[in-house]
Amino acid sequence: MTLSELEKEVPELADYTETMPAELRRLARVKVHPPGGLIHQKDSELRYLGIVAKGENRVINEFENGKIYMIETNKAIDFIGEVALLANKPEASVTIEALTANTIVYIPRKDAEKWVNSDTHILRKMAERTAFKLYRSSYNNGLKLYYPPMFLVADYLVRLYEQVFPESENISGKSKAPRPITLQKTRERLGEELGMNTKTLDRTIRSMHKDGYFSLVKGKITYGIEEYLRMKE
Repeated sequence: MTLSELEKEVPELADYTETMPAELRRLARVKVHPPGGLIHQKDSELRYLGIVAKGENRVINEFENGKIYMIETNKAIDFIGEVALLANKPEASVTIEALTANTIVYIPRKDAEKWVNSDTHILRKMAERTAFKLYRSSYNNGLKLYYPPMFLVADYLVRLYEQVFPESENISGKSKAPRPITLQKTRERLGEELGMNTKTLDRTIRSMHKDGYFSLVKGKITYGIEEYLRMKE
């Protein structure tokens, strides 16, 4: 697939690529990473700037003792390697994994640097996206340290429900209720995202299930509008 073909599939991408020089467009390569695929590894050399046109990925920090801390999840349209590029660092500071299939436009780093240095439009788009992530991180910083596990699980499930059904905040229990949703993630993955060890997470899930905050269907958390409203409250 070419960049032009991808722009037709994802019209929003053109807002990021509209000022890309013709010679740089010829150098751009489109790659699809499958779900669970590694996009880049912490401490690896970043030779490309990526623009994520489709998909969702997760950003994690890996430590020498084997522990993994999930920093955030990001959806298209997004950048790959922009922090290292703006910071003038040669290597990635985090690992990025594809949660869904990720379609990414890759541009050689040196050519991308010239583009960013000479084009305020793409520089602003990159700065806006970086600032958005920083704002989100700053806004929630400390949440995992100072709130109990039950609050963290409820907060996660409420935000997930509102992503799936954006109109949920305006729905009363008597209105047409959206279908229940089931969290498909493993306990290990959920624990990484919440910054919680598996034993604590299991105890919290058992307690919340007992108190009627959600059902467990084949071990998976399942909840509908009534449970969502209760957790939100």
